[in-house]
Amino acid sequence: MILLTLLDLAGAVALLLWGIRMIQTGVQRAFGARLRGFLDTALRNRFSAFIAGLGVTAVLQSSTATGLMVTGFAADSLVGLVPALAVMLGANVGTTLIVQVLSFNVSAVAPILILAGVAMFRRMMQGPRDFGRVLIGLGLVLLALHQFISLLSPYEQVAGLRVALHAITAYPVLDMVIAAALTWAAHSSVAIVLLVMSFATKGAIPVEAALALVLGANLGTAINPLIEGPEGDDPANRRLPLGNVLNRALGVAIAVPLLPWIAREMSAIEPDPARAVADFHTLFNIGLALVFLPLLAPYAGLLRRLLPSRINAADPSRPRYLDASAVETPFVALGSAARESLRLADVLESMLIGLRLLLEKGDRRQLAETKALDDVLDRLNGAIKTYVVGLDPAAMTEDDHRRAMEILRFATNMEHAGDVVDRNLLGLVSKKIKRGLAFSPQGEAELLGAIDRLLGNVRTAASLFVIDDARLARRLAAEKQEFRDIEASATEAHFQRLRAGRLDSTETSSLHLDMLRDLKRVNTHLVAAAAYPVLESKGELLPSRIRDRPDDAPSGVGPDLAAAGEGDDPPRLGP
Repeated sequence: MILLTLLDLAGAVALLLWGIRMIQTGVQRAFGARLRGFLDTALRNRFSAFIAGLGVTAVLQSSTATGLMVTGFAADSLVGLVPALAVMLGANVGTTLIVQVLSFNVSAVAPILILAGVAMFRRMMQGPRDFGRVLIGLGLVLLALHQFISLLSPYEQVAGLRVALHAITAYPVLDMVIAAALTWAAHSSVAIVLLVMSFATKGAIPVEAALALVLGANLGTAINPLIEGPEGDDPANRRLPLGNVLNRALGVAIAVPLLPWIAREMSAIEPDPARAVADFHTLFNIGLALVFLPLLAPYAGLLRRLLPSRINAADPSRPRYLDASAVETPFVALGSAARESLRLADVLESMLIGLRLLLEKGDRRQLAETKALDDVLDRLNGAIKTYVVGLDPAAMTEDDHRRAMEILRFATNMEHAGDVVDRNLLGLVSKKIKRGLAFSPQGEAELLGAIDRLLGNVRTAASLFVIDDARLARRLAAEKQEFRDIEASATEAHFQRLRAGRLDSTETSSLHLDMLRDLKRVNTHLVAAAAYPVLESKGELLPSRIRDRPDDAPSGVGPDLAAAGEGDDPPRLGP
């Protein structure tokens, strides 16, 4: 009998955890990108960051998810440590709001929520469908709590159980350790606090012990981002999660000696134990926010001293030429940025060489190494953009502004070309390796030849970025037509092999054609990065590939369509 009850309790806990997970994943799928964008734009100062952290976490119901987003911003140097810490203070308050809602007896609406959620999930499009997942998750949480309380009811008068629970909960520090461990394992302070509320509602544990368990849950939920935070061995990446742990630990250390008094006051204000637990959970985090928000600047300074940045000269994603002392002299700074931008071409060349080796040998280790280079491109591109945009426009001449735009255009297109290699081409090669497929000898030769031509174009683009030569620009721009011809002839040859019944061509048909298309896209970015800015400055680009409409042409077809163009084709060369 006891074993069955324990299994039922474990099932109720599992249902609670799954319901919370459905809420989090549903919100992330429906609003994740918008929430991330909102959070990004709100990190202006500590107060707006606090409100943003509260709001995003109230929707996501996961301070861990919010913390990981902000930790990523901080690791990429996109946000300062002070607003990042403010976001975490807001996130700690935001995660208490669902506990406040569920502290009321709302279990009767669980079937309605699940019914509405299933209807939305089965019948509607992507956005409402994901919100249906949220409603199902809320319904499951309410059902789990109701089941948990129902299972505890028959045992509330069992003397042995009460003695055991009171023995465990007689020591506040032990309570905190248990709750922190459970929260770390469950990855959800919400779930643990809700369970504590259920125990307190049935009188299984006294209010003082319930509050100690809540303190442990608050401490445990801060451990996950510290352990599972950003990768890498730079101690600076752990400033934010460590800061979150330390301010919570300080709050817990202050609250523990005051627990008897706090428990009496909370019980006097709110006789309902569940509501008292929920209110304490919220007030504890609000109190931490009120204490730490004014002190975040010196607190961030302390964290920087405790965890100084580690400079790894061998890190390929670390900028080498962006001299901070040169920003006061824009033309010198632009030279540094241009020199750093050439490293993007080197990284892209390495990615294409890795792609070529993968096609020839199919080494999975090479796949991982090549994919990692895209992160190097992203970080270098972000650093270059931040550096160039940070220059004082008033101190720049017209030529400086033009060069700045050329640098940004070159860096952006190189990064986009790397994205095509990473997300498309490497994905196609990975699919080929996993399925054990092989291109025909002719098909593989076509792909390798196209990659070799791209490697030459990368080097040409890098040279053109430096010397600004119109002849070289025309030569690189002509490669766009060359790649159209390569794609057309390779596609025709491929279809001939298909008509001949070649099995190796049949199995790899879509992979082959997709790779040809994506190689052409990489070349398009190379041309846009280096050739078109030069030709445009020389007046050798026409505004459009579309001819002006003759007088007798049908209405609606004319120069007003100049922006339409031909797919991704930019303006063509002039006479």
